Amino acid sequence: MAIKDTKQLENELREAGNMSQFLVENQENLRERTLADYLNEMLDKKKITKAEAVRRSGLEPVYAYHIFAGRKKNSSRLKALSLAIGLGLTPPETQYLLYYAGAGQLYVRNPWDSVLWFALEKHLTIEETNNLLTSLSLAPLPGRPEDE
Repeated sequence: MAIKDTKQLENELREAGNMSQFLVENQENLRERTLADYLNEMLDKKKITKAEAVRRSGLEPVYAYHIFAGRKKNSSRLKALSLAIGLGLTPPETQYLLYYAGAGQLYVRNPWDSVLWFALEKHLTIEETNNLLTSLSLAPLPGRPEDE
């Protein structure tokens, strides 16, 4: 069975005459993933180690490893964005990460979110992103406690 994208599922749902049948026919496409599942999938996709992603995120390592292990079900939006930068995610991949983290997606009409979108697009490091944010008088992403 081919994996359907969101648009395909939306179209099928719009045309569905029976909800039970839709759910049965699409059970493989409707599976729920956790934040940890998505993060680990991105590690494989980006061919990066967990240790490298954590280091690049600037987050406190123990906390970040708890997120990867699924012990932190819903990470804060700021920490999820730090992980997105650490993993080298694209803006669309980051939107999924934020969804799985239970956090609000990036909104380009928001100046702070626009800077983060730009940083993801340009594959800036956490340091470069925070330098850009502070140069624009915007709050930086969280780092390790000793960095604050």
